[in-house]
Amino acid sequence: MDRQPHRPVGRGRLRLVKSSAATDPTTDPYVPGHGDHSFEVDHYALELSYSVESNSLTGRAVITATALTDLDRFELDLYHLRVSKVTVDGAAPTKYSHRKSRLVVRPRAAIGEGQSFTVVVAYAGSPRPMPGLDGDAGWEELADGVIVASQPHGAPSWFPCNDRPSNKATYEIETTVPAGYVVVANGELESQRRRAGGTVWKHVESAPMATYLATVQIGRYESVEAGGAVPIRTVFPAGTRDRSVESFARQPDMMELFVRSFGDYPFASYTAVITEDELEIPLEAQGLSVFGSNFTTDEWEHQRLIAHELAHQWFGNSLTLTHWRDIWLHEGFACYAEWLWSEESGGPSADDRAEEQWQRLEQLPQDLVLGDPGPDLMFDDRVYKRGALLLHALRLTVGDDAFFALLRTWTTRYATGSVVTEEFVAVAAELCGAAVGQLFDAWLRDTALPELPSLP
Repeated sequence: MDRQPHRPVGRGRLRLVKSSAATDPTTDPYVPGHGDHSFEVDHYALELSYSVESNSLTGRAVITATALTDLDRFELDLYHLRVSKVTVDGAAPTKYSHRKSRLVVRPRAAIGEGQSFTVVVAYAGSPRPMPGLDGDAGWEELADGVIVASQPHGAPSWFPCNDRPSNKATYEIETTVPAGYVVVANGELESQRRRAGGTVWKHVESAPMATYLATVQIGRYESVEAGGAVPIRTVFPAGTRDRSVESFARQPDMMELFVRSFGDYPFASYTAVITEDELEIPLEAQGLSVFGSNFTTDEWEHQRLIAHELAHQWFGNSLTLTHWRDIWLHEGFACYAEWLWSEESGGPSADDRAEEQWQRLEQLPQDLVLGDPGPDLMFDDRVYKRGALLLHALRLTVGDDAFFALLRTWTTRYATGSVVTEEFVAVAAELCGAAVGQLFDAWLRDTALPELPSLP
């Protein structure tokens, strides 16, 4: 994601919520009131039926999980939608309570540590974005369809989940929509079949995925696919083929550069969805990214974001932060990918981009700690640019060969896993020498902007 959580142009809202979970040490202070550390979800099977005209969603979630401690109760996150039935391991209806966005489930028999269990939740309602400390996120109506942009806290707006980025699971998403609409979701399209008055689209994501990266996009779409080692599909509103395809024509070249720089692409395919609505910013989900119609130009400000969102497939989607304080591991790397693409595509070099951004940041307040910026600043542009500058400083310090070998080792060793900053620093020290620790301390822990190393 670039800069701020998604909002359609002119429709953004900012609402703050307070939660008693904010003082709970098991929750993430950046996204208080979300997640339960007493269990891990292994798999979500979602059966959704959606009416575009009335914004009505009916859902059934089959959640396979493992207890991390003895459980006589556990909690799922679900916002605004009404729960009609909950069962655990196929037993008779289970006791539950649903208040605000927390669904508290009390199984009839205690679940032992290490035991696998299955929860089935039936629910329905009119979904809407979920408010959080940084604004609203999640399921949102477009003029004629739906966008789901959940970073960082919007997943509960459309399915019950253990909403913490460290709990990655596999998914089946079956979505029934009226005839004439196309559904794009994470993973591969396994089947598409007609049902009275509509179409059922089933997508399967076999790579572990964080809840905030799960998505469905619904609209009157067409698509084209580019061949190559990684299938790349561009999905666009009917009647916009020429403009859409031309604006996104460099994606295969971006993919080639990033595979060379970062290592093998981590998923089976990649999809760029272009909505008919204009959007303030694009946003990545696992295996796909979402752009507004206003991004269908060849201007650098739009092309850099196409590269930015593609880079998130490595940094953010395959390697996903464990705690939101480490957001630079996503945004700093994706921002640096923009500078690599600039150089590759004949624009200013990464050195020039770095110098330009260093000069700009030097004029801004020096009050941000990159390694723990706080919830108010987690999507501050300085996190993006300072994170990219850290990487450029590292590259200048250790040289290109060591730097890109480090990136490829990082993405391979922790592929589809959850990561923290300390692990990246450790890999850098292992491959580049312990002396890089001082560089990381200055860029990650100090508020003052460090100098960039001199060009070799």
